[in-house]
Amino acid sequence: MRWWLALAFASIAALTAVAVAQVFNARSEDAIRARARELTAGSAVTAALEVTSASDRGDIQPAVDQLGESQQLALFVFDRQGSPLTPEQSRGINVASLPNFAKLRDTALQGRRVVDTVDGGRLVTVALPLRGENAAVLIAVAARPDLEDALGIVRAEILRAALWAVAIGALAGLGVALLITRRLRRIATAAADIEQGRFDRELRPHFHDELGTLAGTIDRMREHLRRSFEELEEERDRLQRLLEQLQEGVVAVDDGLVVQFANSRAHRLLGTDLAVGKPLPEPWPAFSLREAGRSLFDPGTSAETMRVHPDPERTYLIALLPATSRSHAGVVVLTDVTDQERRERAEREFVTNAAHELRTPLSAIASAVEVLQQGAKEQPADRDRFLAVVERQTTRLTRLAHALLTLARAQTRSESVRLEPVPLSPMLRDIAENAGDPSVSVELCCENVEVLAHSELLHQALDNLATNALKHASGQGVTLRATHLDHRDVRIEVADEGPGMKPFEAGRAFDRFYRAAGSNGEGFGLGLSIVREVVGVMDGTLSIESRSEEGTTVSIVLKSAGEARGCR
Repeated sequence: MRWWLALAFASIAALTAVAVAQVFNARSEDAIRARARELTAGSAVTAALEVTSASDRGDIQPAVDQLGESQQLALFVFDRQGSPLTPEQSRGINVASLPNFAKLRDTALQGRRVVDTVDGGRLVTVALPLRGENAAVLIAVAARPDLEDALGIVRAEILRAALWAVAIGALAGLGVALLITRRLRRIATAAADIEQGRFDRELRPHFHDELGTLAGTIDRMREHLRRSFEELEEERDRLQRLLEQLQEGVVAVDDGLVVQFANSRAHRLLGTDLAVGKPLPEPWPAFSLREAGRSLFDPGTSAETMRVHPDPERTYLIALLPATSRSHAGVVVLTDVTDQERRERAEREFVTNAAHELRTPLSAIASAVEVLQQGAKEQPADRDRFLAVVERQTTRLTRLAHALLTLARAQTRSESVRLEPVPLSPMLRDIAENAGDPSVSVELCCENVEVLAHSELLHQALDNLATNALKHASGQGVTLRATHLDHRDVRIEVADEGPGMKPFEAGRAFDRFYRAAGSNGEGFGLGLSIVREVVGVMDGTLSIESRSEEGTTVSIVLKSAGEARGCR
């Protein structure tokens, strides 16, 4: 800035000097030329008196030569007819070649005096009427080289004065510019510190002019901003502490989907790819988080909440809080509702499973009580038989209730299933005996085969499979089979020789509430789905093989509780 200001001062001084020089030069030139005309006219008058006297004596030419030499004039004399009485050439000047010759001669013949300049003012011409007998007009021409010299000197002095004025103006401008620049630099430095968030540099104005007022205003602004930023930092820290305490993940992004803020919960939910200053990640193949983030900056977008299942094990609620403008951040709030949804689903399934599983023993107990009330209690043998049914079904109810509660806790992940060695031989024989059908048989690779399982849950699952197999075996028989696959796994099979299922029916057999075409309409389609849930919480695998008209085999593979000697 100081160079521009110095240049501005120099330009102003130069323009002023040029204007003054032009005026002074014009006035000087006019004054010098006027003085030259006066001197030439005075010399011409003196010469006219001498020429008039010489004309009367008849010796004009000698007088003209002498006067011209003494007065430094070219003199020309004409008679009353305008004819020259002296040579037309004098002191290197031809009078007839003067551009105003006719004007000079004719005006003087009419009795008037003429003073004029020609050749750019270098020649001064004077025409005077004479009163002699022969001479009527005197034309005097003065060449004034001293005039040009004087004008040259004047112009040189004016130029020198102008250059000094420019130099002095430039130096004065540079000094003023340095002073102003220094003060502006202090103001600019303070403003730059404010821009970068530093508010410690004070501005103390030493002059109370406009720049001093500006510096004082900026200093007051700095102090206000410092206090405001301190308050904002306190509010930000409080807000950040609050956000860190939330169970929800909070992510703020700009319009380029670059993360501006993310609390620790968001890092846990979205993984290590989430980082401030980096693009919003895409953690889930089944749902585009970046596409949801882009919608935060669409005009007219309102807040919305959506339920997302990134995988079968997790469920999130995602709240989208759109930005109020492109310069503001959009906010994504993530809530892990997996446990809540799991609990709700377990509660629903518990009620459904309980209604399904408890129906059979309750029906058996109700039937036994009804028979007892109708008179069987009077017969000791019948009474004992039906009381045994009530006792057996009551035990079954207790076991079912405990198994259902255990399954519900496992599904909600509130309690893990405790696995322990379970002998299969007594369990399979008990299930076959309680099935009430002699076609149910048991096949074991050895009597001491054991699996790692939850006894009540496994009993419930196998009982469901046996009941389901009897329902579809059409009296063809059901086999409960246990076989060692290797030293680590045991396969338990429930096979029937019924009509079997078509491939697409077998693929959906474990779905809740699914019943194959042609079923008798009894049940709710829950038995096999409960088996699937039970096997899942015991870390086992479940499969089904079925062929039309060849029967169905459902297999459960569990970890072996130890090497069974004698088993192959």
